[in-house]
Amino acid sequence: MKISLLFLFVFAFQLSAVNSNAQDAAIKLKSNTLTIGELIREIEKQTDYLVVYSNREVDTEKEILLKEKTNKVSEYLKEAFANSDIGHDFENNYIVLLKKINRNASAIAEMIQTAQQEGKTVTGTVRDENGEPVIGAAIMLKGTEIGVVSDVNGRYSINVPDRDAVMVFSYIGYLTEEIPVGDQREINVTFSEDLIGLDEVVVIGYGSIRTADVTSAVVSVKPESYTQGSVRDLGQLIQGKVAGLIINTTSGNPSGNSSIRLRGNTTLHGTSTNPLILIDGVPGDFNTVSPDDIESIDVLKDGSAAAIYGTRGTNGVIIITTKRANANIRNHVEYSHYIGTQAIRKKTDLLDADDYRRLISEGVIGTSHDYGGNTNWLDEISRTPFIQHHNLTIRGGNQETNYLLSLMYNNSEGIFKKSYRERLSARADVNHSMFDGVVQLNVGILSRNDNSSSFSNNIFRLVNQYHPTIPVKDEDGKWYEAGIFEVENPVARIMEQDNSSSSLFNRINGTITINPMKGLSLRGLMSFSKYHQHGGWYETQNHISTVRDGRKGAASVGATQNVERLVNLTAEYRNNINDHSFTLLAGYSYEDYDGRNHSMYNTDFPTDIFGQYNIGLGQAIAKESTFWDMNSYRGLTNLIGFFGRVNYNYKDRYLFMASLRHEGASQLWGTEDPWGTFPSISVGWRMKEESFLKDVSSINEMKLRAGYG
Repeated sequence: MKISLLFLFVFAFQLSAVNSNAQDAAIKLKSNTLTIGELIREIEKQTDYLVVYSNREVDTEKEILLKEKTNKVSEYLKEAFANSDIGHDFENNYIVLLKKINRNASAIAEMIQTAQQEGKTVTGTVRDENGEPVIGAAIMLKGTEIGVVSDVNGRYSINVPDRDAVMVFSYIGYLTEEIPVGDQREINVTFSEDLIGLDEVVVIGYGSIRTADVTSAVVSVKPESYTQGSVRDLGQLIQGKVAGLIINTTSGNPSGNSSIRLRGNTTLHGTSTNPLILIDGVPGDFNTVSPDDIESIDVLKDGSAAAIYGTRGTNGVIIITTKRANANIRNHVEYSHYIGTQAIRKKTDLLDADDYRRLISEGVIGTSHDYGGNTNWLDEISRTPFIQHHNLTIRGGNQETNYLLSLMYNNSEGIFKKSYRERLSARADVNHSMFDGVVQLNVGILSRNDNSSSFSNNIFRLVNQYHPTIPVKDEDGKWYEAGIFEVENPVARIMEQDNSSSSLFNRINGTITINPMKGLSLRGLMSFSKYHQHGGWYETQNHISTVRDGRKGAASVGATQNVERLVNLTAEYRNNINDHSFTLLAGYSYEDYDGRNHSMYNTDFPTDIFGQYNIGLGQAIAKESTFWDMNSYRGLTNLIGFFGRVNYNYKDRYLFMASLRHEGASQLWGTEDPWGTFPSISVGWRMKEESFLKDVSSINEMKLRAGYG
């Protein structure tokens, strides 16, 4: 018994000493004026302790004034919370901040257990060898699907569940870094360049060039670098793969598109940040073809590379090359599929009904704010969606004639109820060679059909704003509306509105290439595209907008049709004379666009039976109401361009490229000068080929380049 008591005393003394050491740990601050959140970050950065707290109780934005710039952790915490009801406890490697009224052993243990389950937050900065921040670098936890991308300053923040995790930093053009987390809370990474094969070919405007000869900012993304797994469009396929290419998923709608920005903010068509996207030389977007059909993606980032596309290249150019059949391949069938689901990885931390009632009991808010319910609004409007994707590809042919047929089906439910997208696309590509390769023909046909239903972009705002004590419905089974200005029942918003959209896109393009003599290639590309979309929405007589405004139901229908035609004619000549290599390119392009749409809006319906499909049944026009509208529009534009480029290479050492484009746009007719000229020039010096570096084994490649455009 005495031995047991002695052992217990020694253990308690050791535990007390550990806690005492934690409190005695000193940290140094750059300033004694800071916020509570900044103090917490400094404690975690300079010690081995994780600070655990609830955002509902601790105001991390509150500014504090501390007496000393260097002091013990315990003294800083006493000062920081001296005039508040927050207390602190040291437990092993944790510092727990709790309201003094709630401080007890079980509450402390519960917070530590929650922190252990959620892990810790690791932050840091990703830079390149020049110290510049890397935008869009992928940061993943090895063996998991947990990941983030770095922001415009190269900063990132990721939740790490345990100290044994390994963080993987990757970016196209750089070597991948793997770093064990351990006890680190800040991990900064400097990428080293990954030098790709110098004889690889990258696609540039109206042609291609060896990687070694590139003198402008061109990045090539190959299939092995694509994002694996479920992707909504081509944007997600290369997200985080190209420096400076910012791709975001801006909506939870399965029918939504990725937003993309590469450079600049305006184009000929207005305040668009989207770069020019070319699929096999024809303008399109990230939804034009299935991600399964992509062979390679090349990004022209700077002005010297994109200037040959004139006004359309203001925001950069993304050149997409689709898969084609290989010569002498026997009939070959490929099938792939996946099924999956989606979930909100990190939900917004909001007050629940119990939190509200606690604030009411404490007198923080009045009793009129308790509506008697207990509702998690995000759970009410969300679901576990089902996603299925199927792709079938057939290839075949011989040296003279070969073909590729591709069929894709995708059905994706959205996380929010009543949202979905169903897509069916087909593509055919046929190649034929004649006269021993002197004449080559290519015909491509593409068709895509979409059916979708989406939700209002205000839904997520309403979920975050609507009171958790408000019930979904009242005692009579009607939607409960609290009458808060511009805040409505989000469940009613979704369930009392139906919307649908259907679209059909068809494109046919043909290319003829003639090689009349060695080094000379004449090429003509023609394309015709047609897009038709129709859809609408209907808000029932129980929808808040119709109840509030007395509209008795509201409907809107509309249709859009776009037709685009394109002709590109180019002549290219390549030759090598001793140590001199050069390529000359000249070309002409013409494209026109015919877009038209019409829409109608009506209200005051006698019944909800027909929804949007009998819009003339609304009585708003007859009653001379203000709640109706009709409009239509047509826009015609064309663009004509003449362009040329010269590439020169001396001894694989000194590189030169210059291009010029002169184009006129119908949008500018009537202005002082509807024509514009777009020059560019770039030079490169492959220093590795010089005698003073050629035998340096530690340097694989070194190139100095400069450009203007």
